Amino acid sequence: SVVFSSYSASLCCSQEGGEIRRLGKRFRKLDLDGSGSLRVDDFMSLPELQQNPLVRRIIDIFDTDGNGEIDFIEFIRGVSQFSVRGNQQQKLNFAFRVYDVDKDGFISNGELFQVLKAMVGSNLQDAALQQAVDKTILGADRDGDGRISFHEFCTIVGELDFTKKMVVDV
Repeated sequence: SVVFSSYSASLCCSQEGGEIRRLGKRFRKLDLDGSGSLRVDDFMSLPELQQNPLVRRIIDIFDTDGNGEIDFIEFIRGVSQFSVRGNQQQKLNFAFRVYDVDKDGFISNGELFQVLKAMVGSNLQDAALQQAVDKTILGADRDGDGRISFHEFCTIVGELDFTKKMVVDV
């Protein structure tokens, strides 16, 4: 398609052709039914993702058109954020979107609880988790509106220098 051709052309300028070919092979390997798009079950076929509680959030972020599937362009855009070439701003934006479940540009108390609950499961009682969430919101919320903006998120998370750990070899 025209969209794919123009996107591929822009990628060739910003990424090595070999990387695109490697991603294409990885995409085809994940695409178990050969449909040309990836679903949750395709990702869950990877043993390293089966135990990851954030897989569904990551898939939701990759799925920019919201159709419940990830096509090749969405796959490349999503994965490129984790490549060595991905910049710190891209990684911060992605990490923020993991917590911004309703996509309103803010992390609410409920959203933070929801994502952390998925991560800790039953290892922490809800009351203790809620206390941690309340403390986190209070500490990060610089403007006092009861939620965390992207700027506030970057201020807190940027100090941790975690983006260097957000590199995945696909």
